[in-house]
Amino acid sequence: YEVVTITGDERGAGTDANVFITLFGEYGITPKVHLASSRTAFERAKTDVFRIRTHNVGPLKKMIEHDNTGINPSWFLDRVMVTDVIRPHLRFYFACNNWLSKVEGDGLYTRDLLGSMDPMEMPKNKYVVSVFTADLKGSGTDADVFINIFGEFGDTERLLDNNKNNFEKGTEDKFTIEAPSLGKVRKITIGHNNKGSSAGWFVDKQVIVDDLGNRTVYEFPIGRWFAVDEDDGKIQRDILVGGSQPTLAGGKFERGLTDIFNVEIAALLSPLSRVTIGHDNEGVSAGWHCDKVVVYCPFTGIEQTFPCGKWLDEKEGDGLIERELYEMVSLRQKRQKHPWSLWIWTSDLPNAGTDANVSFQVYGEKGKSDEIKLDNKTDNFEQGQVDRFMQVELPDLGKLTKFRIWHEKRNPFAGWHLSKATLTKTLTKEKYKFPCERWLDTSEDDNEYRVTVCTGTIRGSGTDASIFLNLIGDQGDTGDRWLVNCKNNVNKFEKGNQLDEFIIEAVAIGQVRRIRIGHDGRGGGCGWFLDKVIVREEGQAEAHAVEFPCSWLDRNEDDGQIVRELMPFSDGQRLYINYHIAVKTGNVPGGSTDSNVFVKLYGEKGDTSKMMLVVSVNNLGNYFETGRVDIFTVETLDIGQISRLMIGHTNEGMHAGWFLDSIQIIVPCQGKHYMFPSHRWLDDNEADGKTEVEIYPSEILDINYEVTIVTGDVTFAGTNATVFIQIYGDKGKTEVITLESRSNNYERDTTEIFKEDVFALTAVDLGPLQKLRIRHDNAHSHSSWYLDRVEIVDTKDDTYYFPCNRWLAVDEDDGQIARELVPVDEAFMRKDEEGTGTALGLEQKMSTTYTIKIKTGEKKNAGTDANVFAILIGENDDTIINLKACKNYKNKFEQGMINEFTVEAVDLGELEKLRIGHDNSGGSAGWFLDWVEVDAPSQGRKLRFPCGRWLDKGEDDGAVVRDLYPAELQTELYTPVPYEIKIYTSDVFGAGTDADVFIVLYGQKGVCTQQKHLCVNKRERRLYFERGAKDMFIVELEDVGDVIEKIRIGHDNRGTNPGWHLDRVEIRRQLRKGKGSETTIFPCECWLAKSEDDGETVRELVPSEIITEKLLRDGKLKKTETEVEDALEHTYKVSVRTGDMHGAGTDANVFLTIYGDLGDTGEHKLAKSENNKNKFERGEVDKFTIEAVDLGQVFKIRVRHDNSMLAADWYLDQVEVVDVETEEAYMFLCERWLSTKKEDGRIERTFFVIPYHFTISTGVDRDASTTARVYIIIIGPSDQETERLWLDLPEGKKSFAAGSMEHFVCYGTDVGEIKRVELGHNGVTPESCWLVDELSVAVPTKGIKYIFPCKCWLAKDRGDGLTDRLFNVLDSSTINIIRKVIYSATVVTGDIQYAGTDTRIFLTVYGANGSTEEMLLQKNEDFERGQEDTFSLEIDDIAPLKKIRIRIDGSGSRPDWFLDRMRNLTTEEVYLFTYDNWLSKTKGPKRTKVCELAAVVNDEEMVERTTYSIQVQTSDIRAGTDANVFVMVFGEFGETGTLPLKESTNRNKFERKMKDVFRFPDMLSLGELSKVRVWHDNKGLAPGWHLEYIDVRDEAMDQTSRFPCDRWLAKNEDDRQIMRELACAKNDSVDLSDKTYEIATTTANTDDASTTENVWIVLEGRKARSKEFVLENKKKKFLGATDTFEFSSKHVGEIAGICIGHITKDGKKVKNEALWHVMEVVVTEMELGNFYFHCDAQIPLSAKKDQFLTFECFKSIESFASKVRNLVPVKYEIIVITGDVKGAGTDANVFLTIYGVNGDSGKRHLRQRFRNLFERGRTERFVLETLDLGELLRVKVEHDNSGNHCGWYLECIEVTNTANSVTTIFQCGKWLDTRKADGQIQRVLYPRY
Repeated sequence: YEVVTITGDERGAGTDANVFITLFGEYGITPKVHLASSRTAFERAKTDVFRIRTHNVGPLKKMIEHDNTGINPSWFLDRVMVTDVIRPHLRFYFACNNWLSKVEGDGLYTRDLLGSMDPMEMPKNKYVVSVFTADLKGSGTDADVFINIFGEFGDTERLLDNNKNNFEKGTEDKFTIEAPSLGKVRKITIGHNNKGSSAGWFVDKQVIVDDLGNRTVYEFPIGRWFAVDEDDGKIQRDILVGGSQPTLAGGKFERGLTDIFNVEIAALLSPLSRVTIGHDNEGVSAGWHCDKVVVYCPFTGIEQTFPCGKWLDEKEGDGLIERELYEMVSLRQKRQKHPWSLWIWTSDLPNAGTDANVSFQVYGEKGKSDEIKLDNKTDNFEQGQVDRFMQVELPDLGKLTKFRIWHEKRNPFAGWHLSKATLTKTLTKEKYKFPCERWLDTSEDDNEYRVTVCTGTIRGSGTDASIFLNLIGDQGDTGDRWLVNCKNNVNKFEKGNQLDEFIIEAVAIGQVRRIRIGHDGRGGGCGWFLDKVIVREEGQAEAHAVEFPCSWLDRNEDDGQIVRELMPFSDGQRLYINYHIAVKTGNVPGGSTDSNVFVKLYGEKGDTSKMMLVVSVNNLGNYFETGRVDIFTVETLDIGQISRLMIGHTNEGMHAGWFLDSIQIIVPCQGKHYMFPSHRWLDDNEADGKTEVEIYPSEILDINYEVTIVTGDVTFAGTNATVFIQIYGDKGKTEVITLESRSNNYERDTTEIFKEDVFALTAVDLGPLQKLRIRHDNAHSHSSWYLDRVEIVDTKDDTYYFPCNRWLAVDEDDGQIARELVPVDEAFMRKDEEGTGTALGLEQKMSTTYTIKIKTGEKKNAGTDANVFAILIGENDDTIINLKACKNYKNKFEQGMINEFTVEAVDLGELEKLRIGHDNSGGSAGWFLDWVEVDAPSQGRKLRFPCGRWLDKGEDDGAVVRDLYPAELQTELYTPVPYEIKIYTSDVFGAGTDADVFIVLYGQKGVCTQQKHLCVNKRERRLYFERGAKDMFIVELEDVGDVIEKIRIGHDNRGTNPGWHLDRVEIRRQLRKGKGSETTIFPCECWLAKSEDDGETVRELVPSEIITEKLLRDGKLKKTETEVEDALEHTYKVSVRTGDMHGAGTDANVFLTIYGDLGDTGEHKLAKSENNKNKFERGEVDKFTIEAVDLGQVFKIRVRHDNSMLAADWYLDQVEVVDVETEEAYMFLCERWLSTKKEDGRIERTFFVIPYHFTISTGVDRDASTTARVYIIIIGPSDQETERLWLDLPEGKKSFAAGSMEHFVCYGTDVGEIKRVELGHNGVTPESCWLVDELSVAVPTKGIKYIFPCKCWLAKDRGDGLTDRLFNVLDSSTINIIRKVIYSATVVTGDIQYAGTDTRIFLTVYGANGSTEEMLLQKNEDFERGQEDTFSLEIDDIAPLKKIRIRIDGSGSRPDWFLDRMRNLTTEEVYLFTYDNWLSKTKGPKRTKVCELAAVVNDEEMVERTTYSIQVQTSDIRAGTDANVFVMVFGEFGETGTLPLKESTNRNKFERKMKDVFRFPDMLSLGELSKVRVWHDNKGLAPGWHLEYIDVRDEAMDQTSRFPCDRWLAKNEDDRQIMRELACAKNDSVDLSDKTYEIATTTANTDDASTTENVWIVLEGRKARSKEFVLENKKKKFLGATDTFEFSSKHVGEIAGICIGHITKDGKKVKNEALWHVMEVVVTEMELGNFYFHCDAQIPLSAKKDQFLTFECFKSIESFASKVRNLVPVKYEIIVITGDVKGAGTDANVFLTIYGVNGDSGKRHLRQRFRNLFERGRTERFVLETLDLGELLRVKVEHDNSGNHCGWYLECIEVTNTANSVTTIFQCGKWLDTRKADGQIQRVLYPRY
């Protein structure tokens, strides 16, 4: 070594002392070496170089000292450098920068310096040592005490100063030691030199070492004497780190995880009696549930389990955070492994070292160890070096006999000269030396074995891979030897019985018993068919050669193994057996592995080799995935009973770490089933870092079953596939067991018996068998298989029969290749064998047929070509779904497609999740899965598993397998029952059908099943329902009760021969009590055909006979027959009225379904009208008769037509249904088109019900709330009532809470005018008592609302004990609300890239009669590209529509939206709104989030486009403003929305006497303008503004409207308002010239209502009376329709009444009395509006105009022009009364909007200066000015929820029009509080009258 010392540049730094150095290395320690120096050495700031010769100690750790002699011994050492001269790259730097002196610094002249190869590192550390001397007589010492601290990086020895009377009786002495960082401290050596008069020393309890640098405290328990005359006489002791509580540092302690720690303590305590475990309760979530603690001691080999199963949590259980645990002795295991230390000496010869990885194996009298690898990652095995491996675990081998050591020859410097190796047993110090002194290189000489390798003749049998061989004999084995140098062939291992010879050199291994041969799997053609291997020891006769037969070594052939252990033939029988290994990977995040997994088994007869698990039997593709079980079959020798196994992985791949849950091994021929629990990580970055582990079995089970498989006797019934079976019993299930397909298994009509000596099915004791699952792998040609039955005999000789009688085939039956079968009683089997054929169907149907629908997303490239798989996982079991045979599409999983599959399974339990994925194969493997729907009839539920994510390596998170969970809100519930349905087709000509047949079953009280189609595909439709055939179907449908009252059966009339003659239907189901069944017979004996009989393709059948079969106790079947009386038939008369308008009639086929509370009629074609030959003509009424069972109360109808023929469009006016038996009539007003071209394009409509809106307020008293289910019944005239409308609370709410307010919308029958309302609940317990405060019922479609003040209990134990109440509308407050119309709106998103959005979208609709408020389009999912989304909206009755405004708020992750168009926003006319552009701040040309779209009707735009130019004139006083100004312009077609006045013609806007011009291009025209709303935000230095006027110019119309103001908009001027409404200046002028009046008369639609004579009319106006207008009857007018006339007259003002007379033409006398029946007259004047006169009177005919009738106007609709003229500024006085209840006042800002017939006031802030508003019980007064709103309709009051006390109880608001002194009162009496009532902070209040 070259040693360089640098003395520091300090005063007196040099030394005269002798300097010594000791080098501490990884391989040992050098002696103390003197650095021989000249007199000039070690001088201040001097560098000295020395060469020392000693043995190689490896990488250096520390060194240095001097002897403190000489005149100036003190030395300041800066640093030292040491270089290994032989290996110059090994240079170590030792920083010091300290004194070595008795008088300088800390007084130390010996220092430990820590070495580093980085010159910049200066590792230093401080250790504080606390020594406790006991309080005993004579316990103190005068001797010199020393301590040496040992850590993982070395040790440091120090003398502990005893000059100051240290170490005295009962004292604590502390010392600080500076030293290099030692890493984790493992032990200390402490003692003394026995000097002094009283040297004996008793150390009390412990020594504490505080590692300051690493902040760790180590405790070393002692409590012993250090004295030659006490205890054991020792004055020096080694103490391991210990203490009572070792810290488990670095653990994760996560849910379900196992953490592994290595703990060193001072004593060998194993076996332990108990352990104490606890935690320090620190951290965010300190609570911990400890399951168990397992302690393994390698010295004794004992593994102990200490169960806990309790919380260590202050907040859970008993609150303890520390527990004492005691061992469960039954789980104790003793591992037969002991710790050894291995030392390896590499020879000190040139190039003796090796870079290769070294492995060894030890042989003893009792066997041999595993191959153990010694990694060569830290320059081990270097020339002249000793390598120590201190923790080598070996099994109990007895006396060691042989040591085999080898290395891999892959490195360029692999050759190695080994000197010797020693093995020392740590506990007993037993030592073995193994001398070598030889090279380990390719030229080694040993015994020779001649090996002949014979490659087979099969196609592809040759290999390019590298082959290795291991000969295993009586005295050991050769280890794996690569077969490189062939003696006779250059090209090795070629096809064609090629014999390749090799020589293997090895020490004598005795008789060769077996061989292990395999290859590395590399190369293009690595698969290899090895015929046999012949082994002969060199020098022996050929007769002694041993032959070892083999087969494929190919991952793609046979069982996929590429390594095999071969046994010699013994009487033609192989000596190895199958082991089935099921490996379960834990269900923890990141638990899967990409590494190669291997396993090694140990048994009583020996052990197997290390076997790679490469090809799974259950072929799940990607092995060892999270939560999965992979099953492997390996062939090896019989090792007897398995004692343990070793499992691990090669730690290769991207994700090598693996969480192993458990292993199960089944050995069929032994009848053994081994369970190996693991539940731990095999990961070098987790837990203890191990990647392989030994596991001992927890259970060994014995049981065998004999299985008989019977293949059916049908054509092509046999299969060549591999068959798998799994058996389920009461106590558990078997694993999946392969029934190997030998040469001709499963042939047609054959029986295969799998006896236990060949195919014994081994499992836990299953108890009574419940079901079995059988499947095949479909892997070969001719895989389709028709299975007749399976018979199983268990160990008790009980026989179980599992009938199947179905195909297991992708292209047969339902396409499934797996079946779940249930056992049936032997009596039913005998009945089946007697020839009844299909009798067993229902008994077999204990399984559930799951219908799976898979929706592929609508995204681009969403479809997949990969092979998709799915696993349904229930709480009891799981089942794999075959996704190959789709019922509805040949090409599956395409974009937007819904694919349907079926699978049968028995007793999966409640479905918990669904695992779905694909194998990532095919050209386009990526798949966007939208959702999966599973219909599980056995559970009575249809579950939706939402996904909405990619299964794609390149998208999302890259996962191709996902676990999906059911969405609760999308679960549909029903009660299912299996039914066996037999269909008998008649034996008449043409009786069969290819149509799609369906059936519905009806029970009592209208209970019925869903419509069930009996065939799943076209193939089945062709096979079934042939002439004279009997077809059986087993279906799971809803439970209709004990009695099937009727069935409905029909078909879709499609296919080649759809006509069908049905003979009868028999329906069988199992008895609810006892074993047996009940069959109900439904005779038909008629056609279901368009061209036969009455043309009906649907029939309702009633039962004629019921046959019951019951299994008696003696095993016989008892049969009884019962006739059924005729079912009660009901007759319904149906009248259909077609509307009287152009094109109203239809030639299409019309269909009707009537629904009642007891059922429905099914769809009936209205074929033959009883009163019209040509039905459904304009204005006609057609009558039909429908026969059905009693429907009870009829509440809805569904009408449709098939859109056939040329004139298919139909305007349906009304339908009347009369129950002939009860004489009850039901009227359904329709008034809608059924047309693809008109309205919303629908040709099917449902009419029945109207929406009812309910609001219920619960009282605030104690116990006022209820958890009961609440209902309401609406009662109209003549006690007509709705069904019980249940008010179910939304998800998350469990009760009607005290003080709450709940809103509901229900649909029910239209009962006409509401008379009474019944409110009740179903609660019967005291907890269900309920105090109702208020109930409101609103009918938006009629514009009315009733408020019932209740304030009563609905409770069994409160008040009068009633749980329901009847409220009369006479006791309610009636409010007129806005009449609503139900509209249907369809939004179309554009089909361009990124068009979709998840932002919120708002809609405002404008019509001729007003506009709606802004509405949010509620949608659960996003608006996706190219998608159409339809919404049902309740909109104010403002038709006809003019325009809409759409706004997005830019929220969400995809804020940009490309809107194509919006359409069908009406019920009467088709409107189209086209945009075809972006709504976005970043995309498209407009860069806007708001757009206005004009309505287009019949290609004509309702509103034109224009440019508005707004000129703002600021007054010529101190008037300018710095605030931001906004305007909103109102007109005939709505308003512009808020327009910010930003970009003016002037740079500085709104300055005194300045005119600013703003242009707004491409806007929808407002028509005639009415007013302008202008305001500012009051910001800036001088916000006050005096506005003179605003001019608005419509550039398209070239019209300018002026809106004068001349007022302040300022907080400190005028009335302090900053918002003004300005009327148009030209509104004052009234045109007094002649007016045109349009008069429309409506004649009654009765036979005698019309007239052929004339009519006259006079208009009575408020300003004048018109002349007489004669309505001439020229072209057959007044004939039951509306007739229109136009006249010109002087201006009469608002029309108040009319006079109508009936006069003869030409003044002729009246010969016979004649009457004209007039219903209604409407008078229209463009400037004034419409005036309606309800007449319904008969006017007699007269010759003169002296006879007439007078009618008053009952309704008028003011025209827009008239409204504009009346717009004058009005001041409204607002009085707000806050309630006098606790906490009623608010600190929030309150806002008010007033709505009238002329518009609204805008949102106004209610505030006053220097006043605290809205306090409890207070009344506040405000004045706001706006243009006249006309009659007030409603107010909206709201607050912003700001301030500390924001909740507000508002009593009422009074609004007074100061111009006419009319006061309108808006009652509230409710909270505006997010925490009270319904949580709303805004309310719409209507006036009460």
